[in-house]
Amino acid sequence: MARKLSSIAPDWWDYTTLEDDLIRDAAVLTPRDLEHLSRPGFRVVMYDTLEDFYLAEALEYIHAWRQATADNPVGICGPIGPTEQLPLVARLVNELGQALQHAHFWGMDEWIGDDGREVSTDHPLSFERADRELCFDRIALDLAMPEENLHFPTADTESFRASWDGVRCAVMQGGQGDIKHWAFNDPLRREGEYTDVPSTPEEYRKLATRVVELHPITLAQNARTSGGGNITMVPQRAVTVGPIETWQSEKVSIWHAGAHDNPLGQRLTALMISKGITDSSVPMSLLADHPNVQFNYYRGGLGTCDVEMH
Repeated sequence: MARKLSSIAPDWWDYTTLEDDLIRDAAVLTPRDLEHLSRPGFRVVMYDTLEDFYLAEALEYIHAWRQATADNPVGICGPIGPTEQLPLVARLVNELGQALQHAHFWGMDEWIGDDGREVSTDHPLSFERADRELCFDRIALDLAMPEENLHFPTADTESFRASWDGVRCAVMQGGQGDIKHWAFNDPLRREGEYTDVPSTPEEYRKLATRVVELHPITLAQNARTSGGGNITMVPQRAVTVGPIETWQSEKVSIWHAGAHDNPLGQRLTALMISKGITDSSVPMSLLADHPNVQFNYYRGGLGTCDVEMH
């Protein structure tokens, strides 16, 4: 029997195709309930202030990079969204005198322009530009990471994928989008062999860094969070790290400040991961099979799923 159609975009898979009882179960979770979803391999951490939240996120960069040596290079894969941690990372590196000559950084994703290439750093929404301006350009020159250790994904993914070989990724950070993705691992279109059922978790997990078409909700969200609501400036495709690279990372750390996904979404993915419910219409749920996942919440950003008319 075919799954129900999305109530957002009928040509796509997304969380609205799930059974209603799972949505209801997620909606009633309290912050205390969320904390109790921790299990071996999945940890839920709460922060009471945004200052503590973003400092903790920044410190994951420092903890990863401090492990790096000439014969054991170590890196972190980081997002744009959230971004508030990035200036803190630069300040910590400078204040601690943490040399980064053996450290690495992978950008998670980048937009693809109409020409089929990754957008340049002149594009106002360029993720590479944001990483450089908010973090790497602020690090003292005598401490700075070598340019060859900065890895940003491109439409031709071969060199980016090869950069993961021989370097240990201590942690992959991410935010969670409205469509329940990490990076731009969006749900797939509802077409071909996936017309009636979504791809299996096993099939989805075989995906590596690639160029993807973005779900309409992802386009709208990025317009809202980064472009003042101007969806016409948001490219419809992107290049993104995939599950292959995610499972090469020793830890996956997801940061929920309440500025990206909504109260329901922040609850739904934690519930699915905790209970081992994997469904590619909710890509974040596939992290239930990763051995070391941490969800970090700003308590004040959790909100509620109660009906409030505005």
